[in-house]
Amino acid sequence: MLQPAATEQHFTYGDYCRWPDDERWELINGRAYDMCPAPARRHQELVVEIVRQLGNQLEGADCRVYVAPFDVRLPEADEADEAIDSVVQPDVVVVCDPAKLDDAGCRGAPDWIIEVLSPSTAAKDQTDKLALYERHGVREYWLVHPTDRVLTIYRPEGRGYGRPLVQSLSGETDCAAVPSLRICWPAPETWPARSPGPGG
Repeated sequence: MLQPAATEQHFTYGDYCRWPDDERWELINGRAYDMCPAPARRHQELVVEIVRQLGNQLEGADCRVYVAPFDVRLPEADEADEAIDSVVQPDVVVVCDPAKLDDAGCRGAPDWIIEVLSPSTAAKDQTDKLALYERHGVREYWLVHPTDRVLTIYRPEGRGYGRPLVQSLSGETDCAAVPSLRICWPAPETWPARSPGPGG
C-alpha cells in the first residue's frame, strides 16, 4: 500500500477506504494526515465527559452525538463518495439532520463540532480544519484548550465565521447552533493531572 504520509498525492475517500483498518487518517482537501499517536488520557477523559453530558441532554431528541473515530465526509458538491477528498474524524460531532447519516458515518456538515486540542493536532485543528468547517457550513465549531482551560467558539456571520468568542472553561456554555444543548465544565480540581507524551 502507498503510505499517505510519504507522498503529496491527492487522495480521495475511495483511497481512504482501502487503507488498513488499524490505521487512523484524515483527509483535508486530498491531503492525508496521520492521526497517530493516540490522544493522551486527560484528552480522552474530557471528550468522554462532553459526550456523556450531550448524550444525556439528547435522550429522545432528533439530534445525535458521535465520538471519534467517526467519519465525516465533506463533499464539495454532489460527487460520489469515492471522489470526496475531505474526510475528518472530529473528537465530538452533533448531527441534527438524519438524512446526513448512514452506516459509514456522516455525509455533509454536522451542526456542531468540538475538537479538544492535543499538541500533535492543535495546528491542524486551528487552521486547516477551521477553514474546512467554515467553507462547508458547520454551524458551530468549538476548540477546547485543556491545558490553558480556554474555549474558542466559531459561529457563522455573513458568508463565513465571525470573530471568535474566547472564554474560560468554567461554569456553563450554551451551544447557539443547537440551543437546547450546553456543557457544564468540570471544576479545575477535578481535572486529571497533565500527562507526558506527544498525545497531549
